[in-house]
Amino acid sequence: MPIVTQLKKRCLFMLLVLLPMQALAELEFTIEGIDDDTLEDNIRLHLKSLDIGQDALSDPFWQEEVSKTVSTAVEPFGYYNSTTLIRTADDGDVILDVSLDSPLKVTNVTREIIGAGRADKKFRNTFNSFPLEKGDVLLHQEYESFKSRMFNYALNHGYFDFHWQATRLDLVREERAANILLIAQSGPRYEFGEVTLNGEDKAEDIVRRLQPFTLGEPYTADQLAEFNRRLNATGYFSRVIARPVVSQAQGTRVPIEITLAHKPRDNFNVGVGAATDTGPRLRLKWERPWVNDKGHSANAELFISAPEQSITADYLVPMGDLKNDYLKYEAGYQFLDYDNTNTESETLSLSVHRITQEIESPWQNDYSATFLREKYKVDDDPSQTTQLLMPGYALQYLVKDDTLNITHGTYFRTGIQVGREGIGSDIDIVKATAEARIIRTVGKHRFMVRSEIGAIETDSFVEVPASVRFYAGGDQSVRGFGYRDISPEGEIFNPVLGAVQKSAGAKYLATIGTEYAYQVAENWRAAAFLDVGTATNDFEEDPAIGIGPGAHWLSPIGPVRFYFAWGFSDFENDWRIHFMIGPEL
Repeated sequence: MPIVTQLKKRCLFMLLVLLPMQALAELEFTIEGIDDDTLEDNIRLHLKSLDIGQDALSDPFWQEEVSKTVSTAVEPFGYYNSTTLIRTADDGDVILDVSLDSPLKVTNVTREIIGAGRADKKFRNTFNSFPLEKGDVLLHQEYESFKSRMFNYALNHGYFDFHWQATRLDLVREERAANILLIAQSGPRYEFGEVTLNGEDKAEDIVRRLQPFTLGEPYTADQLAEFNRRLNATGYFSRVIARPVVSQAQGTRVPIEITLAHKPRDNFNVGVGAATDTGPRLRLKWERPWVNDKGHSANAELFISAPEQSITADYLVPMGDLKNDYLKYEAGYQFLDYDNTNTESETLSLSVHRITQEIESPWQNDYSATFLREKYKVDDDPSQTTQLLMPGYALQYLVKDDTLNITHGTYFRTGIQVGREGIGSDIDIVKATAEARIIRTVGKHRFMVRSEIGAIETDSFVEVPASVRFYAGGDQSVRGFGYRDISPEGEIFNPVLGAVQKSAGAKYLATIGTEYAYQVAENWRAAAFLDVGTATNDFEEDPAIGIGPGAHWLSPIGPVRFYFAWGFSDFENDWRIHFMIGPEL
């Protein structure tokens, strides 16, 4: 065959194919007679499945197909006697005149449970919650959704053999009536069987202690989900899966198979950052999440910055609830030397904490005993050493909607520590503190309020270590002032400047701050703040005030916050820039 003839035939074929496609693309329906948007949307969705052009609508076959398609679209809403007329307007639009007629209504509902579910009150209540009653319009979605919902309920409550023995819709179109039949075969209700571990035998004791159910207890998916949650929350494992093995059930007892993998024996973390208060800083952290088969864990941290160097070590011993009830032994050494204070201190601390928290509760209790031995130098006085042994108690409340980008959160913590001369302490001392932070967001508007108060009662304040005294000022206190800038001052001799005044620490602390932020872009907020507060021995001086604008960048590692702050006080009126990384709670 000549090449030219072949090309002509191919072009003609492509033309015949493309013309109907073009007609189809231009075909639009105007639907009349339908007042319900949901119905109309469903009709249009079904019509899209028709591969038809406008020219074909003159064919009775395609008119019948369009009418059938509309009928199929409205039947799930109870309209089984609809009719559709097709006409073309002068402007070429295709108009569908739909007459729905009266919907079918439920005239009879027959339900029955066969099996153990018949004696289960919750199973019966769920089964009897079928939403369609006599006189209701027959809605297929309600009917099908109930069947799926009932099936899921049965599986989640241990009825693993559940099936629908009979389901039927009898439609009497002429009478606009529908009869519904639902017969459920629940089968037996299965129970929790033995818990078995795949490998990692040393975790067996921990797994048993976290198990929220007992052998023979009726199975529920919620209990199994709680088991998974507890195992994952321990911090011991990198992967945990707890699942029922129905195929290995002994009678009605289903074994629970645990597959888990431990985290690496040792975890190391290096953090480099900067803040206005400390300047550049380095943080090295080591963690051993699994010390022995009792679930003990240990960690240590080294912190280095120009004014502060510290090393701390923690050893955790789980008690009743592994995650929410444990003993924590702490040891630490800290050296502080801030340019804006006249205090140097070296602190050795040892403490033991009993921390308890109910499952899913935001409240946490911290019972503690802290031994503190601090060598410090205040003003131009000789160095001295104070030893304190202080039992204490703290109560904390924390709720937040996100780990990093918090839009709604509440934090509260209050605590008290007491030391008695002759019982491990060099002086009598009582220290009480309370702190609160509240974050709320409405649309693009974000509000935060924070406050902190504290008081020290002692028979010899000059012997109170510098690390125990109160200071205000800095990124997390009164912005517009340096870290620990706000407190009673003491005189110290500087070889170059002579006698200068620097912060010496206070008996009392009171601060409050408010901040408003508005989201100006997806990851940016503009902010403004007002902070007021003081650290004082007598409340005779006026409080310091910090005010200014700021900006938040919602980075992948948490919010980065910048503030330009003016500080006003009896001793200083100046400005400074504050920079912080991380969430407020």
